[in-house]
Amino acid sequence: MVHKISEDKLVLGIPKGSLQQSTLDLFERAGFNIHVPSRSYFPTIDDEKMSAIMFRAQEMSRYVEDGLVDLGLTGYDWVCENGSDVHEVCELAYSKATTRPAKWILAVPEESDIHKPEDLEGGIVATELLNVTRKYFQDKGLNVKVEFSWGATEVKARLLDGIVDVTETGSSLRANKLRVIDTLLTSTTRLVANKDAMQIDWKREKIENIAMLLQGAMEARNKVGLKMNVPCDRQDEIISLLPAEKSPTVSQLADGDWIAVEVIVEESIERNLVPKLKRAGATGIITYPINKIIH
Repeated sequence: MVHKISEDKLVLGIPKGSLQQSTLDLFERAGFNIHVPSRSYFPTIDDEKMSAIMFRAQEMSRYVEDGLVDLGLTGYDWVCENGSDVHEVCELAYSKATTRPAKWILAVPEESDIHKPEDLEGGIVATELLNVTRKYFQDKGLNVKVEFSWGATEVKARLLDGIVDVTETGSSLRANKLRVIDTLLTSTTRLVANKDAMQIDWKREKIENIAMLLQGAMEARNKVGLKMNVPCDRQDEIISLLPAEKSPTVSQLADGDWIAVEVIVEESIERNLVPKLKRAGATGIITYPINKIIH
């Protein structure tokens, strides 16, 4: 079935499931208001040139390649698994739990005699990432049967010989007393576009604009703006307290004895920094959230 690319709408694919809320939050910080009606796969978006539809991240790259959607967010792992021919617009290092990349690892029970992939020769491994895993063992010249796992993959490590599963923090592996013997793939979220859609001028420009805003929202995560008034005779002391890699904006106030200083800092250091600035003589200290940082 051939899908015709819409000429008048940019169709956005939003991953349903574990990435859904973090994706909606990221778009909100980027300036897009997306509402998901209850039990609906068709969110509304406050942009008359866009429409949205929800798919599982595992399916997204296939639908982007086929032209069912122009643009979608999915993991690099599922692009590889599907072998999808799509245009990668940008990397967005966010996930359901952390900003760390997800890793697909080969693991066995802690008590297992298997210590390297070659020890699995003639064995059976369960995974959701069938194609990538089969290619991994083929490239190593190993005869390993790879079976599809319908979830709860960690449990199957003791029923079979091993598993290939995804992890961000490793907590599930530790809880199930599993030992990692190799990493097959490291994956982050990617914004991918249909190649035909990228040939339509207005769509390509809009896709690039969306990528810029999403990356700006990612850059601004966990950062705050910090403004204060500083006596001129305390300028050097107060600026020396600010993070060395940040160059503050300094402007003269109407009162010639004072300046205004503004800088962006990590949210984690702001709580310790503000009291130091106050004690050093800064006044009128204001902190505020940052939605986007565009370089």
